[in-house]
Amino acid sequence: MESYTLIELNQIQTDLGCLSKTAEWVKNFLAKPHPNLGRSGAVCPFAPRALKLNTVWLAEIRTAGMSQSQIEQIVYRYRDRFLELEPNSGEKAFYKAIMLVFPDVSEEQAPELIDGIQRKLKPFFVEQGLMIGEFHQRNNSPGLHNPNFRPLRSPIPMLAIRFMAETDLPFLERLTDEPQIRVRYLQAYLDRMEPIIKDEQKLSKARQALALAQSQLAEGQLSKKPVSQAYTVTPKVSKCPFARLARVFGYAIG
Repeated sequence: MESYTLIELNQIQTDLGCLSKTAEWVKNFLAKPHPNLGRSGAVCPFAPRALKLNTVWLAEIRTAGMSQSQIEQIVYRYRDRFLELEPNSGEKAFYKAIMLVFPDVSEEQAPELIDGIQRKLKPFFVEQGLMIGEFHQRNNSPGLHNPNFRPLRSPIPMLAIRFMAETDLPFLERLTDEPQIRVRYLQAYLDRMEPIIKDEQKLSKARQALALAQSQLAEGQLSKKPVSQAYTVTPKVSKCPFARLARVFGYAIG
């Protein structure tokens, strides 16, 4: 069974193979500006501060011989591990991140396996005030400021867990998600952001997106694609009082 082995990114040594390669990618790509990004600053504004605070953790997940369902169970348990993991107070709590690295997943397998797990588990992370992002060489998700830039491409397949931030709205209102999924995402976003966002226009945009999803759901305007089966694990309600810390900050990749 997965033992939740975590290593601080800043302590990664060069002889640790895939973890070392991942650490270098975080430091030299995510935490740096890029000429094709479409805005100033690092590819991930979250990364430089997180590296400085030493709040990024890596975990190597060996999946050879496992079914997708077994891998999902491992990833799901890391949700609660994230909430329990120190630091759990102050600024460091928000900048905490866990990167689950999958060295056994090939470049060809990643779009189906990594993306599939992310889509299936995302609702259970969002409802706890968290985001889970998918990274691999064939990730074609565009940047928010340059549609020709691919900020989610990594040398080794991985899933990243962090707190939800104010600027995550574009990732929660996508019309490619079924209305019932968007309702869950947007309601969770508003529950966490309404008390602290002072810009009424930003809140209005989220409320309008929620109203649209609710209307589409009520009118039966669902995608012709069958809705994915709900995840079978009964989510535990976290007692961590810091799950709402992300409301104070606002960062997103892209």
